[in-house]
Amino acid sequence: MNDGASRGKPLASLPDHIAIIGNSVPRRCGIATFTTDTADAMRARFPNTRIDLYAMDEGHDDLDYPPGITTIAQHDPASYHAAARAIEASGARAIWLQHEYGIFGGPAGEMLLGLLHRTDIPMLTTLHTILERPSADERRVLEAVIRRSARLIVMSDKGREILGRVHGVPDRLMEVIPHGVPDRPYVDPDSVKEAFGFAGRKVLLTFGLIAPDKGIDHMIRAMPAIVAEHPDALYVVLGATHPNILRHKGETLRESLHDMVRDLGMMDHVHFINAYVGDDALLDYLQAADIYVTPYNNPAQITSGTLSYAVALGKPVVSTPYVHATEILADDHGALVGFRDSEAMARAINALLTDDTARAALAERAYTRGRTMIWSQMAETAAALLGEVQSARLVRIPAAPRLEYLKPDLAAVIRMTDATGMLQHSIFSVPDRDHGYCLDDNARALILMSQMPDISDGERDALTSVYASFVQHAWNPGRGRFRNFMRFDRSWAEEEGSEDSFGRAIWSIGVTARDASAGKHRDWASTLFDQVAGHSHELGSPRAQAFAMLGAAAMQDAHPGHGLSKQLLDRFGEQLLSLLHVSRRPDWAWFEAVLAYDNARLPETLLRAGKSIGRTDFMECGLDTLEWIVAQQTAPEGHFRAVGTDSFGREYLPPLLFDQQPLEAYATIEACAAAFDVTGNPRWRREAEKAYYWFLGQNDMALPLNSRDDGGCFDGLMPTGVNRNQGAESILALQLASCAILRLSQSGADVAHSSGVAA
Repeated sequence: MNDGASRGKPLASLPDHIAIIGNSVPRRCGIATFTTDTADAMRARFPNTRIDLYAMDEGHDDLDYPPGITTIAQHDPASYHAAARAIEASGARAIWLQHEYGIFGGPAGEMLLGLLHRTDIPMLTTLHTILERPSADERRVLEAVIRRSARLIVMSDKGREILGRVHGVPDRLMEVIPHGVPDRPYVDPDSVKEAFGFAGRKVLLTFGLIAPDKGIDHMIRAMPAIVAEHPDALYVVLGATHPNILRHKGETLRESLHDMVRDLGMMDHVHFINAYVGDDALLDYLQAADIYVTPYNNPAQITSGTLSYAVALGKPVVSTPYVHATEILADDHGALVGFRDSEAMARAINALLTDDTARAALAERAYTRGRTMIWSQMAETAAALLGEVQSARLVRIPAAPRLEYLKPDLAAVIRMTDATGMLQHSIFSVPDRDHGYCLDDNARALILMSQMPDISDGERDALTSVYASFVQHAWNPGRGRFRNFMRFDRSWAEEEGSEDSFGRAIWSIGVTARDASAGKHRDWASTLFDQVAGHSHELGSPRAQAFAMLGAAAMQDAHPGHGLSKQLLDRFGEQLLSLLHVSRRPDWAWFEAVLAYDNARLPETLLRAGKSIGRTDFMECGLDTLEWIVAQQTAPEGHFRAVGTDSFGREYLPPLLFDQQPLEAYATIEACAAAFDVTGNPRWRREAEKAYYWFLGQNDMALPLNSRDDGGCFDGLMPTGVNRNQGAESILALQLASCAILRLSQSGADVAHSSGVAA
């Protein structure tokens, strides 16, 4: 420990800003007390270090948290996401997590992962409960927390042993730091008893929220034998009923304990104090106790704050042999008795009450051990660990070998398609009819039909007709707009769809006019394009305009000199250049002040439009902005990181990690293909390949998005893993991406062959 001259000065390695996540008073639980005491101890020892506290809130008790505490709604995923954004924006240099089962939402607290994986800030974790036999969910969540942590704190050697044996955590990542305790002088219990009305009594004390696993009933059953030898004995049960038990069962547990006391004739020897007391009041009560008793029933309990406090104040302790008690009371620092053994409890307490000398010696040994656990020492040790954590590099994925491209596969597309069109959503891999169809997906499916290699003419013709028919039927000439959403009964849910669906329809029609293998489909598309494309002048959304431009560029390629297409390309391209001029900053080469979906489509549009109509300024802007967005989509480890939905709408801020969706990877592949088409630079093939490998597992979670053997694709990459549903958008994104990467690979080989260099 540093000497007194250094107090108040941060350690050289200690982060100057720490975010602590746990519970906080006024919530009534041990983790709340511990987290609050931890934050207070760090502030007291290192006043120049900023400590932010993020507290989980159940939302039940209308708690009034002190200023400066940010609450996280326990069962609201959006609240975890907001907390992650707040921590990132705050400039915190390290996170210190207090992990306990039951305080975070979702199975085994999995909602916590939604916060942790949305920030790259290095993390230290204190584990308050470590289970010998975790459930599947408990193991999954805890091991995700462990992987996210640079270092782990446990409060006992047994906890360290379990972590290594059950979860494979190497010893070098773990540090044993005992539960912190306050630093109070030792006082003779008799000197303070009068203040509580305990004068002339031998006081036995149990403190904590009353719950069935506290074993208070076994201690009450020991009282007749204790009173028989020591008629002045008084057992004080200090603490309110646990809020969760009170909420669901009322005071039935407390009432049953009162009934037991009455039935045993111990009304004058057992005193209940039904109150939740703060630290100072608890310490006062502890100082008045002759013996502290923890009759707990749970042998796996890794830590007990109240036991630590009792030892710190020099209390002789009689306890059942749960994990923390066996360690802190080892070497004759307390008395251990069997679980649920009231007779043994009575014998141990009577022996201590009878022998004043032995009791005083035990108190002295306990107080001496307590000096090694005071909060200031905990703060010193934790500060050193936080310094190590601050410099730790967060690595989420291992280096991955080169992967093989997937062969395009229509199986999942066909699974989602009926005679009407392609259904929108699925439950896992099963089509979900409740959500019907949408134009967006059927337009994408129509594009796929002209890109898909190695399918029979009959299958291509049949599926193209289904998707083209949907697009045709979606057109509402009375409104001059496309409808988007169709119910499963084939009735339209609206008369006018979104601008994006309009733009995607134009895109699919233009691509079909250029690329469809059958002349009848090219003729249909060319005719429909001329009927509907003029209405796209009314589009105001940059992305809707970009989708329409992609269709117009394809139409221009199919029919060089096509006047309407050129008009759209010139007009919308100029508008994109104007948007960039308005939004651009030295570190922000983008068309808007925010990032959103399908980002790479904007530079792709300018590249394809510029090449189609000979606009060099479009192509230069497309390359410039593609360079920028590719940099935003590259993780520090070098793999592709899709701009996720969490990042949408954050002005001039870099993207967050999740939720990443397949559409972004596919859009990036197509944009890089357009850049390669314009420049011939093989760098763009490599960037496209990185985006493609995102589907195959080279991503932030090292998990593949493609399902095996049927061409399916999961709906996104979440902090907890993949979203196991397989909707039309995701399936189409994978299949279109596979088609695009194969075309790009072949075009690269052709370029290399013609130039005589290796691709």
